[in-house]
This record gives sequence, structure tokens and C-alpha cells, in this order.
Amino acid sequence: MLLLGSRAFSLLQNQHEIQPVAATAHTATSHPAVATRPVTTPRATPTPSPTPVPIPSALPQVKVPVLSSSWLRTHPIAETPQIKGRAAIVVDLTAGQILFQQAATTRYPEASLTKLMTAMVAADLAAATQVEPNHMGISAGEKLTLRELLDGLLLDSGNDAAEAIATGLVDRASFIRFMNVKAAALHLKASHFTNPSGLDEPDHYSTAYDLAMVSATLLADYPDLRAIVGSKQISIYATPLHKAFNPINIDRLLWTYPGAIGLKPGYTGAAGYCLAAAATRNGRTIVVVVLGSTQHFTDAATLLDFGFRHPVTR
Repeated sequence: MLLLGSRAFSLLQNQHEIQPVAATAHTATSHPAVATRPVTTPRATPTPSPTPVPIPSALPQVKVPVLSSSWLRTHPIAETPQIKGRAAIVVDLTAGQILFQQAATTRYPEASLTKLMTAMVAADLAAATQVEPNHMGISAGEKLTLRELLDGLLLDSGNDAAEAIATGLVDRASFIRFMNVKAAALHLKASHFTNPSGLDEPDHYSTAYDLAMVSATLLADYPDLRAIVGSKQISIYATPLHKAFNPINIDRLLWTYPGAIGLKPGYTGAAGYCLAAAATRNGRTIVVVVLGSTQHFTDAATLLDFGFRHPVTR
């Protein structure tokens, strides 16, 4: 975890003009784009306290995915996929159908899969407040953008990037509250968040089903986040203010699994190896989640293969 965090910390030491991050709603509500201006963090010399960031009263609305188990109930599985994970789910997003589930509603720690929710809430809050993180305090005079932090959060899985986002848009407690508000809005009945990074805490947990809902929402409603999680590498070019950085996505399936489009791996001692993964082939998008594995990439590939072998018939 320290190694992964150190790579993302490098991202925080640069400034680069980027495209905005925004949520695309399926309602009439207008969602402004995130501002792209760079923001300078406070210098080490004494300065006045930063102006408090206004805390929005609500998050922008998004469409709640519908994941049905009706096809699974009428199509008994002849050969169960053999995986090492404690919990798993396979969803055909195109048809909105669950194709396989194993302990899918049992609560488990989910490690850095938490950061999918962190990224969505960050995009929501940036759209609601129209501000960039403005009091990161990483080092004197640094210039940061939310997009740079999201790159480090989702590619390198930086815990420091998660904390910087949580304290930069609003205060940390409010950000975590919004994570749980978002979970309730998405009807995630067995998820609770107590930190933005996914580090082990007693009351921080989710389920394979809930994380499939999170993944489906990100892919459908957050095109800029979808582009990040599907990127193998992002180049942040050198400027007079910093050297070049090239964060590399730690999701191995982007290199090894045909049609892979993201999303996020994770690991902690309590959670084990976890992965939310998605792939698209022949017009079908399959999402899988595996929790508590010893070989999460192999498990995810097995589950994706299972999904593509089982077309949904009416």
C-alpha cells in the first residue's frame, strides 16, 4: 500500500491543464462541469485561514441501475465458475441481468474498491460547488486540480489522493457523509463508508452486489471517470512547475483480457484481494466483482468468461 500511495503522491506534486470531470444525469437536472483551473495550496509561511467551502445540501441525481435476477432464476447454472474469492457476482449490464452470484449480499471489507464511490462523490460535489480542492496542504505553493487527484486515485490507487479529495472539496466528515448519502440514493442496503480510501475499519464494508451497482453507475453516468478507469497510462507533461509523470493503471486485466474497460483492484489485510472488472464484447458489457480472493485477476477473468458464455435469452 505504501508503494502504491507513493506513486500517487508524485501526482500531487504537479500541475497540468485537464478536462473537467462531471456526472451525466438521466434527469432534467443540469450538472455543471468541474472547473479546470489549477489551485495553489497554502504556503508554509503563515497565511490567513482559507475561506470555508460551501457545503451543498444535496448531490446531483443519477439513474439507479436495475439488476434483475429473473434470468438466473429460470436458467440453472450447469457448471459453477471455480474461483478463490469469498464473494462474487456476474452481471450482464446490457440486459440488466445477474448471471451468477456467490455470497453476493454478504458484507465484507472491500479495500480500494471504495475509491469508485469516492470518485463519483468527488465529481458530484465538484459539480455542486463549482470549486476545485483548495486546501490540500501537500507542499508549499503546489498547484493541483481535481482531475490529477482522480488520476492518482483510480490508476495508482493512492490513499493520499483519496484523503486530499475528501478534505479538499468539503471537510472530511461531510465528504464521508455524502458517500453514505450516495450509497442510500443508489439503494445500497449493505454498504457503509467510514473513510475515502478503503483502509480497514470495523464499520467500513460493502457487498459484491452493491459494488456491482456502484460499477454500473460509474460506467453509465460518469463518462470522464469511465475514461480514467479504462486508461492504461496517463501522461502528465512537464511544465516549468514540475517534471513529467506517467501514472500506470494497476488493473492488469486492461493488458491481458480482451475487451477489458476497467474498473478497480484493491487489497488490505482484512479484505484480501478484491476487484471490480468490466469488459465489452459484441455489444455486451459484463461487470464482475470478486471479494476476499487470493487471485483476484484470475477470478475476474474466469467470471468474465462465464458471463460471455451465457447470453441472456428472453
